[in-house]
Amino acid sequence: MTGLRNASGKWLLPLVASLALAACSQQATAPASEAPSAAAAAAAPANVHPISGLQVVPVTITTDTATHTFAAEVAASAEEQRRGLMFRTAMGPDEGMIFPYQAPQPLSFWMHNTVLPLDLVFIDADNRIINVGRGQPYDETSIASDRPGVAVLELNGGRAAELGIGPGDLVEW
Repeated sequence: MTGLRNASGKWLLPLVASLALAACSQQATAPASEAPSAAAAAAAPANVHPISGLQVVPVTITTDTATHTFAAEVAASAEEQRRGLMFRTAMGPDEGMIFPYQAPQPLSFWMHNTVLPLDLVFIDADNRIINVGRGQPYDETSIASDRPGVAVLELNGGRAAELGIGPGDLVEW
């Protein structure tokens, strides 16, 4: 994730301003190495991701035939949501990132500076999957929810199809 648009499709001004500022800061450049040192990984609490420093929570998706649980980083603040999975070069098969929102709204993401292909799982207020979008690395085309949602779960590209995850499935976190 890395960009949001409002209902009329316009970029949210604060988000654009933060992107402009970040483009001039060291934080906007890719880190030399994303792999945490063994000491840093050992020192990180179990519920904190060693690379992002974000809280990690279990996210469970229940389909008609199975239940799948992912360890998802929580991108709760505007800055965390702006950065999303930018510059990340690896993510485990049962890992992801969740972007929760206070109220249902049209959601739109793009893949600016995102190296990994991603599935964008849009979730409604009833915790049901609205639709699953496919994000291709570095593609700045908007990927949108089919109707207002309250969260987006990013998974490795193709993982939703591999596990039979789709519209109507229940998502809990």
